[in-house]
Amino acid sequence: MDATAIGQVRRFQRTVTQRIGALSDRFLARNRPLGQARLLWEIGAHGSEIRALRARLELDSGYVSRLLRSLEADGLVVVDDGGSDGRVRTARLTAAGVAEREELDRRSDEVAASILEPLSVTQRDRLVAAMSEVERLLLASMVSIDVLDPRHPSARHCVQAYVGELARRFDGGFDPARSISADDHELRLPAGMLLVAALHAEPVGCVALKLHPESAAAEIKRMWVDPSVRGLGLGRRLLAEAEGRAVANGARTLRLETNKALTEAIALYRAAGYREVEAFNDEPYAHHWFEKRHGPAGP
Repeated sequence: MDATAIGQVRRFQRTVTQRIGALSDRFLARNRPLGQARLLWEIGAHGSEIRALRARLELDSGYVSRLLRSLEADGLVVVDDGGSDGRVRTARLTAAGVAEREELDRRSDEVAASILEPLSVTQRDRLVAAMSEVERLLLASMVSIDVLDPRHPSARHCVQAYVGELARRFDGGFDPARSISADDHELRLPAGMLLVAALHAEPVGCVALKLHPESAAAEIKRMWVDPSVRGLGLGRRLLAEAEGRAVANGARTLRLETNKALTEAIALYRAAGYREVEAFNDEPYAHHWFEKRHGPAGP
């Protein structure tokens, strides 16, 4: 990794934490540090499951428990017992907690305004645009990609969302039973795998691989990115991850087919070095077939 880039990231972190007041144990001039204030805000007006809070903020359970105990002691939060099994515990704001959250919102607006006020209109526009870009890139860096069993709930969610989107976008809909299969047993090694992307512990994308060691070729299937994270480069990253996994398992050629309605996917494949070829299967929903070679073909 480039040392200059790492140094710039660290300088940015120091500047931001100081400018927003994160270093003080009295964030926004309230009698609590940033961690407590952020947790109060995340709980929200309707409450939140504690495990969801941990996932969204990427905090360990012990630290979240300590923050919640502090907020409970101040009379701002109540935590239920999770019912009979005690596993699904929920934090809710008290009336005092709602009032405190509203006050934090007001003061946060004031801090944001104080950042913008000294700048010219042009500088404000530049800063806001830069912040938006930084936020998107930081979100992109927070996405994880892992191989999951096709029966995992996150994997099921992605595949169902994929099927639903194709059904909406294809002329005449989409019936996976008519399409070339990518069944559970085909998406487990050594036959294949399913890669799932997650952000804040929520599934936001997937891509499947069907490996064919006898032909040194692999098929890319079930490529999907949640609309909420499109524009973060996740499609390109999923594709590259699938290619790397395929090559690591002996594939030298990557193949995929797609429908004419998926114009953004077609553009992605071409930009990633895939070339359009003659049809290599009888997929009824395909209009375009693509191929990409990695290294020399096998004998």
